[in-house]
Amino acid sequence: MTEQVRRAVVPEQLTLGGMPEKLFVCTPSKLGAYEDCPRRYRYQYVDRPQPPKGPPWAHNSLGASVHTALKNWHGLPAESRDPAALARLLRATWVSEGYRDAEQGKAAFALALRWLEEYVGTLDPDEDPVGVERVVATRTAVLAFNGRVDRIDRRGDELVIVDYKTGRSPLTSDDARGSRALALYAVATARTMHRACHRVELHHLPTGEVAAHDHTDESLQRHLTRAEDTARDIVAAERRVSGGEDPDDAFPTAPSMRCGWCDFRKVCPVGSAAPEHDAWESVARALDG
Repeated sequence: MTEQVRRAVVPEQLTLGGMPEKLFVCTPSKLGAYEDCPRRYRYQYVDRPQPPKGPPWAHNSLGASVHTALKNWHGLPAESRDPAALARLLRATWVSEGYRDAEQGKAAFALALRWLEEYVGTLDPDEDPVGVERVVATRTAVLAFNGRVDRIDRRGDELVIVDYKTGRSPLTSDDARGSRALALYAVATARTMHRACHRVELHHLPTGEVAAHDHTDESLQRHLTRAEDTARDIVAAERRVSGGEDPDDAFPTAPSMRCGWCDFRKVCPVGSAAPEHDAWESVARALDG
């Protein structure tokens, strides 16, 4: 391992005897990056300077635009929450990066607007969520977790996590049950807002379907324990690199279908062998129906 690579990784923290370990600060995306592929985690969070990323993805631009429009719709006074306001809200914060050309961007805008109009039509404009794009956080003996929840609703005496999805694939209750991010949001929301939170929902805007799961305290604890295990694995890998291990061995590639969509595909020896996707390809499929 070269000295330059050694300097690129995060150095091991020095501790005195009896001092508690430093908490691992994380978000759902940070934990998910390592669980999906340790090499991608290294490229994104460890190596400095960070390796160059590929071009922006159009589907990420589309998703971000829809999320922001919904956030701003809830930010309007109740009397102004009319579907007619959506075109203005979407246009004001439209992200145009990644599309094949202006024509595809316009078609994507029209598609996003249709999703929003149909989805907002299912909402009560007079009902205010408990939180919109709300940051929640919690700590354990291992990690300090924080994340931004798309929406937090109140149903009876409990809070509900709502996460918007704009991908093409339909979602099921298994997706909601297995989502580490949603479970951690529920734990952090309950601790931040001092109210029970067990139900998590994925709202799929392209179809209008809702995939939901009602967690128990035990299932939430299992997700939290697995997140702590992931945090320990990350810290251990960083320490091995600081101790002289080759970063490629400490953070191996986990080849999968995701490789073709990875931001760091071109700099990864394994990922670069995966078929390359155009930045606008996923949106083209959505537009084709």
